[in-house]
Amino acid sequence: MENERYFGAGLTYLNPSDLKGKLIAIEGTDGVGRSTHIEMLQEWLEVQGYGVITTGWTRSNLMSKTIEVAKQGNILDRWSFSLLYATDFADRLEHQIIPALRSGFVVLADRYIYTAFARDVVRSGDRNWIRDVFGFAIVPDLVCYLRIDVDTLALRVIETSGMNYWESGMDLKLGADLYDSFKKYQSLLIEEFDKMAEEFHFEVVDARQPPEEIQEALRSKIQPILKNGQQYLAQTTVPESTSDQS
Repeated sequence: MENERYFGAGLTYLNPSDLKGKLIAIEGTDGVGRSTHIEMLQEWLEVQGYGVITTGWTRSNLMSKTIEVAKQGNILDRWSFSLLYATDFADRLEHQIIPALRSGFVVLADRYIYTAFARDVVRSGDRNWIRDVFGFAIVPDLVCYLRIDVDTLALRVIETSGMNYWESGMDLKLGADLYDSFKKYQSLLIEEFDKMAEEFHFEVVDARQPPEEIQEALRSKIQPILKNGQQYLAQTTVPESTSDQS
């Protein structure tokens, strides 16, 4: 029987009632500004006295270098791509997210499993397989989706980090060049995120707004979650198991 705190069968050894903290995911496609806003949210929360940790894709000590090396050859197939990221997530869930939630911390996730869902569906069209893979994942207390249109996104990425092979979906052969492929691939990802926003009840924030307005909107959605959970904690040391250990 599926536990409502998990997407699927969950983790047999974990009692969800032991998780006193709050898990908040900031979702959205590549280059939309998630990392910047998470940094600002962390500072805002810590000033209020909350214990906070952040986590994100490829930050697992077990898998980060492996994923980096694997992507350099630009030859990953759909299954390898998805399973590498699933392993990265599983390691972070075990050694970062769960220990922090047990200790009452607020966990800010820069992307969550919805990114994996969107990427895999765009590459395969099969929603069931990837969701089964992530059946052990904890359902967040809140998901904020930074939504943007592809034209605005493309201009923003060009002005900042630039486009790369995987963020442009070049493995899918969607376009003749990086720019054309980027727009087509990101359009497909945005379409998937929009569908999930309805299915999973994301809180949608217009990422075309100025940064200060986006941050204000995020804070307004996060504050009630923390108050309802009575999560006001004095800042403390991050639990030992959330530190950088493999």
